[in-house]
Amino acid sequence: MDPLPPLNPLKAFEATGRLLSVSKAAEALSVTPAAVSRQIRALEEFLAVQLFDRVPGGIQLTPAGARYLSEVSPLFAALRTATNRVMGGGYRRHVLKIRSPATFAVRWLIPRLASFHRQHPSIDVQLATSPAPLNFEREDIEAGVQLGDGDWPALRTQRLVPNLLVPVMAPRHAAPRAMASPQALAGETLLHSMARPDDWALWLQAAGVTGINPYRGMKYETSLLAYQAALEGHGIAIAQQALVEKELAEGTLVAPVAFTLDRGRHTYYFASPLDKPETAALQAFREWMAASAAA
Repeated sequence: MDPLPPLNPLKAFEATGRLLSVSKAAEALSVTPAAVSRQIRALEEFLAVQLFDRVPGGIQLTPAGARYLSEVSPLFAALRTATNRVMGGGYRRHVLKIRSPATFAVRWLIPRLASFHRQHPSIDVQLATSPAPLNFEREDIEAGVQLGDGDWPALRTQRLVPNLLVPVMAPRHAAPRAMASPQALAGETLLHSMARPDDWALWLQAAGVTGINPYRGMKYETSLLAYQAALEGHGIAIAQQALVEKELAEGTLVAPVAFTLDRGRHTYYFASPLDKPETAALQAFREWMAASAAA
C-alpha cells in the first residue's frame, strides 16, 4: 500500500493553502501559527517537495503546492459534507459556498437570500465577498458573482442584471438647476468608486457633456461606499441602477438627470467552473438567481 501523509499536516496545508496565511490557518484550526508551520514542514519533509514560497507580505503556493492543493481540497470538502450530514442527525444538508463583490452582495443578493432559504431549507449558503476575479482552483467555493463582459471560456455564466449607469444624489441636495441637463453637473461634487474608476467618464461622454473633469471629486474604495456618501448628501454618485432600485423607489436617492448609459454586456454574472459538474444545491441556487434577476 502506498504511504499516506498524516492527517494533521494535511489539514494544516489545506487551511494554509486555501487562506494563503499561516496565522489565519492557525485561527481556523484553533492552534498556534508555530504549530501550523511545524505541520507544514513535516508534510514537506514527508513529500520531499516544497509547497510554499515566502514572498514580501506573506506566502504563496509553489507550482507543486498548487497542484497538490487542487487535488486534496475536494477530499476535505467531502469530509466536511459527510460531517455535516452526521451532525445533522441524518438530515441531509449542503453548504453552498458563494463569493461576490461586496456592493452586489449587500445591495442585491443579501436582501433576496431569505427567499432562497424559504424555498430550500436544507441548503445553507455561505457567502464571502472580494473584488478579486473568481479563482476556482485556489478557492474553496462552488460559484460566485463576477463583474465583466461574461466572456470567460472556462466558466459557465449567467447574466444577472442590466448595467444601467445613472447619477444619483440625496433629494435634499437636488437643486432645480441640476434637473435641466447633464451639463448642470459641472458645479456638483462627483463621487467615485475606485473599483470602477471610469464610470463617470463613460457616462459624461455618452451624455455629450464637455468641460467637466470626469475624475475630479471624492473617491471611495467601493461603489457601496460611494452610494452611502450620496445618501449622506456629500455629492452625486454614478450608480448601477439595479443596485439602488430600493432607494430610488423610496425617494432616499433621486436621479437628477434622466439620461442613463447602458453598458451592455459589461455587468454582473453568476459563474461556476465548466469542468466541474453542478451539485443539486448549486443548480437550485442558479435557478433561483435567474428567477430573482428576471423578477
